Amino acid sequence: MNVRERTDNTKKKRGSQQKRIIKKRPCRLCGDKVKDVDYKDTDFLGKYISERGKIIPSRVSGNCQKHQRMVANRIKRARIAALLPFVKIKQGVQRERNFTSRRG
Repeated sequence: MNVRERTDNTKKKRGSQQKRIIKKRPCRLCGDKVKDVDYKDTDFLGKYISERGKIIPSRVSGNCQKHQRMVANRIKRARIAALLPFVKIKQGVQRERNFTSRRG
């Protein structure tokens, strides 16, 4: 009987996990009916960049696929135009600089 009880409990757990419904957030850009994002608007694009300088994924930002691609491309353009940094280095952390030649 112990074996049957164990299998019944595991089945119940699996069934309860499958019943979860995850609601996707509505896209803010679709709600505002944004047609185009300007790459020069660094304040707006800064909301979609993490503190380390990475582009925030759509599952976190809540953007739809179309607008996530648009925002990502505009961020890349702004980086090339030197309006946004490629990488943000934490303050207080210094890199080691070794200028010795490693070539034999």
